[in-house]
Amino acid sequence: MINIESAIEAFASFMWGPFLLILLVFGGLFFTVYCRFIPFRYFKHGLDILLGKYDNDDDPGDINHFQALSAALAGTVGMGNISGVAVAIHMGGPGALFWMWVSAFVGMSTKFFTCTLAILFRGEDDLGELQGGPMYVIQEGLGQKFKPLAVLFSSAGLIGCLPMFQANQLTQYIRDSVFLPLGMFSSNPFMGNVVTGVLIAILVAGVIFGGIKRIGLVAGRVVPLMVLIYLLGGLGILIKNYDKLGSVFNLIFSDAFTGNAVVGGVVGEVIRQGIRRAVFSNEAGLGTEVMAHGAAKTKEPVREGLVAMLGPFIDTILVCSITAFAILVSGVWNDPTLNGVSMTAKAFSNELGFLGEFILFFSVFTFSVTTMFGQSYYGAKCTGFLFGSRWKVNYNWFYVLSTIFGATVSISIVINLIDGMYAIMAIPTMVSTILLAPKVMKETRRYFSAI
Repeated sequence: MINIESAIEAFASFMWGPFLLILLVFGGLFFTVYCRFIPFRYFKHGLDILLGKYDNDDDPGDINHFQALSAALAGTVGMGNISGVAVAIHMGGPGALFWMWVSAFVGMSTKFFTCTLAILFRGEDDLGELQGGPMYVIQEGLGQKFKPLAVLFSSAGLIGCLPMFQANQLTQYIRDSVFLPLGMFSSNPFMGNVVTGVLIAILVAGVIFGGIKRIGLVAGRVVPLMVLIYLLGGLGILIKNYDKLGSVFNLIFSDAFTGNAVVGGVVGEVIRQGIRRAVFSNEAGLGTEVMAHGAAKTKEPVREGLVAMLGPFIDTILVCSITAFAILVSGVWNDPTLNGVSMTAKAFSNELGFLGEFILFFSVFTFSVTTMFGQSYYGAKCTGFLFGSRWKVNYNWFYVLSTIFGATVSISIVINLIDGMYAIMAIPTMVSTILLAPKVMKETRRYFSAI
């Protein structure tokens, strides 16, 4: 009999082989050099756009630049930052953080290209409404002969955008920090998982049926606050352990090229886990966040690209790094029994006591739930592209019910299934972006010559 969990793990490992790692990292390096380091040269300009300096309510689209980035961050700043980083360290050692940084820096350029294309090649759905995303970029920018790539992306997106990982880790955290101390569901933990999954499903349904405008409104209010609180908590741990930072940096850089913390000392596994978890978190090259940025109110594609490039910096360089340093300075990464959100929770609890537990509870809840809000929009857009807009409501019900499934199965099944689908989505996104890169540069030269 086939072991489903082992089969899904083998599928994810195969998809995240050398080809995809090369495509994502070297593709990002190509974009960085090709655009002459625009994400770093025009970082401040991107902030000005984000803060509304160039907003125009008459521009086409559904949400402003700030809401577009917030909606995208709602889909990226989530359990990947709290739990995914812990998974990377558990499986790849401290050196995985270095490769997460590498992935994020080149990912800034990748997002500049992919999200510029999202506006440059917006298409119309079956209702005549303006839409953006890799499937429309492929269809409008490359033509009908490349449509199979658009179908491949959207088909994988139906599963890859489901909220199972967020529901799984939120349920695990509630089980460990609420149910166990209170003695609830101690004789039947599965029922506790089901109850938690149902409550999550009800909460998510209350927001996602309002569409991207409601998601953008909620995300625009919640995301900045949740990031700030989490960063302050993490900084508190770093300040408390400032004397350990030097040794932690040495550990990260040495392990990145030796793999000493991985069983067998395999450097390739350190690299693979670092890049895999970074992409899982910031989504650079996957194409999911492109769908949120494609809804921005703007006539200038480059502006949205400049806003989008801020995502990997906020998500990985700031938020993921805070998590990793908290785990490493606290020493909890050496406990082989800890993984995922349990490892991060232990670090915050050990270092900050009750305050740390409160900050992490608030962060886990908001990070996971807002990610579910953002990703529902992505899956619905994939559904609309494949089957027509009338099927979006059906997908949303499927999406809501999948939270219950995610809450009741193992983390291995969930993370490997989503990882595998993300890998499939990355291939058409990166291939189409490389082919259309000259179009981005032509538009970039026009934009900067006019400002």
